[in-house]
Amino acid sequence: MVGIVDYGVGNLFSLQSSFAYLGFETAVSGDPEVLRRCGHIILPGVGAFRDAADKLRRTGLDAYIQEEAAAGKPLLGICLGMQLLFEKSYEYGEWQGLGLIPGAVRPIAEVCGEGLKIPHIGWNGLDFPAERERCPLFRELSPGDAVYFVHSYHATDCGDYITATSEYGAPLTAAAAKENVLGTQFHPEKSGEVGLSILKAFCRL
Repeated sequence: MVGIVDYGVGNLFSLQSSFAYLGFETAVSGDPEVLRRCGHIILPGVGAFRDAADKLRRTGLDAYIQEEAAAGKPLLGICLGMQLLFEKSYEYGEWQGLGLIPGAVRPIAEVCGEGLKIPHIGWNGLDFPAERERCPLFRELSPGDAVYFVHSYHATDCGDYITATSEYGAPLTAAAAKENVLGTQFHPEKSGEVGLSILKAFCRL
């Protein structure tokens, strides 16, 4: 069963629908005892980093997620959920993340140059680091396969953990992983067949 963490800032229906289409059962809950019975955990998220991090801490879900990650359970953060996996974010201030992947979250405006719309919304192709083994999430994909993004911030200072990039004025971190903790800046649940293959690969970890 796939546990989807419900802390008030996620796009839960699309995720549930995607897993149902793939034939995987889900449990959507903010109760750690319910989520502990799941073999895989999804941390979704949309909106502001500070608000999301505060909600995780107020509910105690931050400690639960850190414990499950330390125990080796597969964990996938999506969009803001991926950003929360990092050590900190510089979104209108400096805010502490979960610290599960080394790195920080910064505005894409700092690197993507002038003339590009922010937030970055739309389909972009993925590139995979040639110098390391392909992340299990992407083994069925080809370079250039497109996924759907909606973001104004991206992960930085995490070069050793980047598993995919996407070009938007500059190469941006599209995905990252450290052992059993994985993240996608894009939305697999909104990325058609490519996204479904990624979710299926996650469930097989």
